Amino acid sequence: MARSTFEGPILSGDNRFGPQRNVGYAILSQSAQLTLTNTTPNTANYGGASGQFVASNGIANSNGTVFTPGTNTAATITADSATALFRGVIFYLPVGSSIENIFIDTVVVPTNAGGAITVTPYISNTFATSAGTIATAAAISAVGRTTATYTAAQAPVAYSTSNDVPGVNGNPNLSQVVVTIAMTAASGLTTVNAGQLIVTLQYTQNDPNIGTTTTYPFGNFD
Repeated sequence: MARSTFEGPILSGDNRFGPQRNVGYAILSQSAQLTLTNTTPNTANYGGASGQFVASNGIANSNGTVFTPGTNTAATITADSATALFRGVIFYLPVGSSIENIFIDTVVVPTNAGGAITVTPYISNTFATSAGTIATAAAISAVGRTTATYTAAQAPVAYSTSNDVPGVNGNPNLSQVVVTIAMTAASGLTTVNAGQLIVTLQYTQNDPNIGTTTTYPFGNFD
């Protein structure tokens, strides 16, 4: 049996009132698997293409829109060149979410037909080509898991994600988390001839209406 909710956060516990309230937030997860040699949208493990990132919200990976924060205008993702190839995943979250973990699991290390490359993730609230606003992840050079960390400046943003995409037609505003995978070299980049990554974002949807221990609506929104 399963239950879906499309309004507020998911809370669980056995005492929802008073100073011994012991409810906690459910940790939610979004994930996308990218096979970088697959350039066909709407197919399993589609890895994106030049100027195009993947949305995390589909069973078969589809193209997604990276927005310029604060607008409904699509941001421009830098096209492939002889020195840089960019691929990535877009996650849309409820505004004010708390990011718990960001994992980048490397199944096959990305390689380029033209020679050696440096593979660096950037985690921001839009397309990024340098240090992100949300988290920091180490360069990828081997099979295994890369876990994002947070600087002093990034931690407040990760704890309460920003209002990045204004809602239209009755839809809510959204936070946007973009994991950019930058594959760079001094020259000679042509195309990705291998690479498989699984990008996972774990987060909680915070409750902005919880009140205080003495003021309604404490305990009545779960």
